[in-house]
Amino acid sequence: MNKINHVAIIMDGNGRWALKRNKPRNFGHREGLKNISALIDFAKEKKIKFLTLFVFSLDNWKRSKSEVAFLFNLLESFLDKNINELIKKKIKIKSIGERKKLSKKLIDKIKKVEKFSSVNYDITVNLAFNYSSKIEIVKSLKKSIKQKKKITLNSIKNNLYTSDIPDPELLIRTGGQNRLSDFMLWQMSYTELFFLKKLWPEFNKNDFKKILQEYQKIKRNFGGIND
Repeated sequence: MNKINHVAIIMDGNGRWALKRNKPRNFGHREGLKNISALIDFAKEKKIKFLTLFVFSLDNWKRSKSEVAFLFNLLESFLDKNINELIKKKIKIKSIGERKKLSKKLIDKIKKVEKFSSVNYDITVNLAFNYSSKIEIVKSLKKSIKQKKKITLNSIKNNLYTSDIPDPELLIRTGGQNRLSDFMLWQMSYTELFFLKKLWPEFNKNDFKKILQEYQKIKRNFGGIND
């Protein structure tokens, strides 16, 4: 049986889902957020220890100011409303990504949730917010140089946002796009990639379950040979 500790998800298609229903894009983001809690619970039920969700990329700043502001407010609201529930369910929240452009209010909320959810937990949920894998790798290299360390695979890995957790065994991307979009490029050298046409608000735990079942059928040889 293939071991699975870490699943990464690119939650794509909220806006398109809403537009298909003659609704504003922000309606899709709100519906997409509702999906997250149920899927975290399902991952926890399946004993998955790490779940990384691509929430907001550096490229997303190209969207309208109103949509960006809505996404930021949505994250703030999620953290405010769910902090007690997250702690109760033993869910640890960790934010990965650049914090330079984030408001002090949002940064304080993130730090609060990270602090109070890190005591007793069964699953770690990494929220990749304002995230770029290319920037992450560059920052890691700069840290290694500053630390006067020899540049090696380990020195780079040890300075990534995800240095203390295993790389994802599985990536799920909804929305019909077959690409990584600057998401965890270093960490996904041997990740099994599943691309779905379904838009994120349509994705459910039955879809998740089917993918986990398909993952178990894969012969993973990591460059070697499986007879």
